[in-house]
Amino acid sequence: MIDVTDADLDFTAVEERMQWYIDQELVPYCSMAVLKGTDIVYLRHLGGGTPETTLTDDSILRMHSSTKLATSVVAMMLHEEGRFGLDDPVAEYLPLFADLSVLRPGATSAEDVEPANEPILIRHLLSHSAGLSYGFVDPTSLIDRIYTEVGLNPLTGRGLTLTSVADGVAAVPLAYQPGTSWRYSLATDVVAKLIEVLCEANFGTVMRERLFAPLGMVDTDFRVAPENADRLSTMFNPADPLDPMVPGLTALPHEPARPDQPAWQSGGGGLFSTLVDYLAFIRMVINGGEWEGRRYLQAETLELMRSNHLAPGVEVEFPVWSMPHTTFGLGFARKDAPGRGEPDTAVDEYHWGGLAGTHFWMAPRAELTGVCITQRMPGFFHPFSRDFKRLVYDIAG
Repeated sequence: MIDVTDADLDFTAVEERMQWYIDQELVPYCSMAVLKGTDIVYLRHLGGGTPETTLTDDSILRMHSSTKLATSVVAMMLHEEGRFGLDDPVAEYLPLFADLSVLRPGATSAEDVEPANEPILIRHLLSHSAGLSYGFVDPTSLIDRIYTEVGLNPLTGRGLTLTSVADGVAAVPLAYQPGTSWRYSLATDVVAKLIEVLCEANFGTVMRERLFAPLGMVDTDFRVAPENADRLSTMFNPADPLDPMVPGLTALPHEPARPDQPAWQSGGGGLFSTLVDYLAFIRMVINGGEWEGRRYLQAETLELMRSNHLAPGVEVEFPVWSMPHTTFGLGFARKDAPGRGEPDTAVDEYHWGGLAGTHFWMAPRAELTGVCITQRMPGFFHPFSRDFKRLVYDIAG
């Protein structure tokens, strides 16, 4: 189903290392692809030998935060059309974002606030520097406790929609003054609501018409249709979610397939897709915004997206995962220095992944792209994906 180009590269070391993770019951399975330029030079599915631990090219995957890549690209398509400017205040389109308050440094309650010094700009949303949060990434923090209390935590909130998310985050304090720091957040869901307002259409419909259908991404949607339920991959929980190297995995029941679209078509994490589909999207991105005779974005726009848009000295920071020398563009993180064991050609790599272990990274200096996917909650920035990347750079970078 996917054409692989013979590049005379030996990926045995990659397969041996990834199989080790599977044999140790640290991940259930993995799908891997490597591209040189837009040519796929390696494609492999490794599993544990049971139906639940087997993936194929068209297995349906939970993309979680890899959804953000597609949402950001569609937003920038609208930017190219002149629908908005990156420095436009979000309140011009979503009025509840006017007159926001911000938690004071060291605040101990939701009432300990000060006025925002400047409005949230659309570039702040796309770069996660708006002052929003997620509700679950740093659960002991005041801002995440506030999100959880008002029902904005995606893991515990009920009845969320793009409208309720956008309205909800506008009604609570910001974690910091807009544009001054970085915090992973529901900002891309606010971008999705912005897309709905700009297009006067349902977000999922816009995504299908502008991106998925033209690219032939026939299995990418915010639901799994009943006729595709047999292709849905199995999700696993680890023995210890806080220690990625403790062996042991438990298969989880499948989410029910559904004939209708969910109420919350999450622009930050709601997509289901396949390796076939998302490779079509990624190849368009690394090809400068054009694929199979159709242009989706200008190359200059993609260059803008993978440039740093954070304030000087600000880097990506998680309370659990270490991502040194990483800044953020418009929908993509970017690497400003090589990681441990990586070559200088890793600099300027742009990337993102999903909580269940869907990793996509593109290294323009090396003309190299890596895809490494599992379904393990959590699987974001897990050692298996870092080992995959380091070995791929050794072999092909």
